[in-house]
Amino acid sequence: MSEFKSVEHALVFIRDIAAKYAKAKSDRVYLEQFRKSKKAMLIVEAEAKGLKTVQERESYAYAHPDYIGLLEGLKVAVELEEKYKFQIVSAQARVEVWRTHQANNRAEYHAGNLQT
Repeated sequence: MSEFKSVEHALVFIRDIAAKYAKAKSDRVYLEQFRKSKKAMLIVEAEAKGLKTVQERESYAYAHPDYIGLLEGLKVAVELEEKYKFQIVSAQARVEVWRTHQANNRAEYHAGNLQT
């Protein structure tokens, strides 16, 4: 948490990274959905190549370089999304620590005033 010099820095960081996180998440969701479409396209291609059984067609689709490339892209998208997500979680934790310190300071102040 020491990477944030102040709560303001943490809040600015959250604001600035939010768009990157949203983009990374939308890319991941898109690739997850496109994976299904790509599989269907490759199954149709396999059928056109004369593969008869469903298992043969699915095996063709799953082993196809385009499908494997899509999985690699999905892997990168998930990694990026998770990176941004945990950076935001870290910044949020910094804000919560600050809030706790502020509450403790107020409690100490009020306790001190009650004793005088």
